[in-house]
Amino acid sequence: MPGRAPRNRTLTLTDENRNRLLKELLSLNAPVPAESLSDRIVNGDLMELLDFLPNAFVDLLILDPPYNLDKDFHGTKFGHCSHEEYIRYLESWFPKLLRLLKPHASVYLCGDWKCSAAEYEVMAKYLIVQNRITWQREKGRGAIANWKNCCEDIWFGTVDREYTFNVDAVKQKRRVLAPYREKGVPKDWQETEDGKYRLTCPSNFWDDISIPYWSMPENTDHPTQKPEKLLAKLVLASSRPEDFVFDPFLGSGTTAVVAKKLGRHFCGIEINQEYCCWAQERLHRADVNPDIQGYCDGVFWERNTLNLQRQAQQKSTANK
Repeated sequence: MPGRAPRNRTLTLTDENRNRLLKELLSLNAPVPAESLSDRIVNGDLMELLDFLPNAFVDLLILDPPYNLDKDFHGTKFGHCSHEEYIRYLESWFPKLLRLLKPHASVYLCGDWKCSAAEYEVMAKYLIVQNRITWQREKGRGAIANWKNCCEDIWFGTVDREYTFNVDAVKQKRRVLAPYREKGVPKDWQETEDGKYRLTCPSNFWDDISIPYWSMPENTDHPTQKPEKLLAKLVLASSRPEDFVFDPFLGSGTTAVVAKKLGRHFCGIEINQEYCCWAQERLHRADVNPDIQGYCDGVFWERNTLNLQRQAQQKSTANK
């Protein structure tokens, strides 16, 4: 896209880039084994491809479908409908995905306040609902006659009561504002060269997420792009290295990129060809830069601690 500011790091493709990336995408016209899908992006319509997907190959299913809003995804439009109609939309594909799941798989389903109730109703019908995550999306529009909408939900469900959850992998590093000592020893916190910190267990409210913007290398022109940090929490908590992560509404590729950076296998389906190219290019860039903004030295940091993260990363690199 011409006319970007010099410091704007939003992904931009040339025609030459695009032609190269198109050749790397996978198309399906017949059933395929899981090995053929591993670490690939599929360009196509989920509803047309469902019958070609193998049984029981997914450890972690991440779903970010169109919300119940009027939205134009670069030519692919989704229209607002009634609550009942949106449930019928979810029912048209959600239960069909269940045969893809392994016996102890986990599922995360993203939504906003308008569609969250419908999503819960459908998930609870087929899976064990474990929790609802609410994350602060600080770019919500202001409103004169209503509360500003600046949060979204993610429903967490599992196939079975036995499932993967790596709590130590998703702890958050928080600054201690009122340090308490017991017999002169820090209680539940550590004093480091960078300050006083506590590692806390993850809650179901996340206020440490930054939406991608123009100066971040992960940014694209996708209208509803999810942050890598957000997806990293889901991937680390609910999968193990070498597990298979599947996202049938891949968009600009965040799930696939994060899975690759964290050592998981992945497959994503996306109907928009341009978005597929963005995702494929982001995967190439992940080979050069595997960092995830906000995740450093094995922990998730609070928002606005970038300089401290860099210092920790430099120390970690120097000690290797």
